[in-house]
Amino acid sequence: MKTSSASRATREAEFTLDELRGDCARMAPHWSPPAKDAPRPVSPSLIHGVVVPAASARLARGMFDY
Repeated sequence: MKTSSASRATREAEFTLDELRGDCARMAPHWSPPAKDAPRPVSPSLIHGVVVPAASARLARGMFDY
């Protein structure tokens, strides 16, 4: 049986935010985040083709963090 987009929209509109949050909370234990690998340093010789406009370089150079 085929459902129209109008009836599907009506059915989806019947769910509340609280119901959605409850569904997500029940599913959360089934989802596992991917293992995070520590970022590995990249050799400067492998970084090429990056062009930074002079104005951006001056702006970054003037910032304390950089």
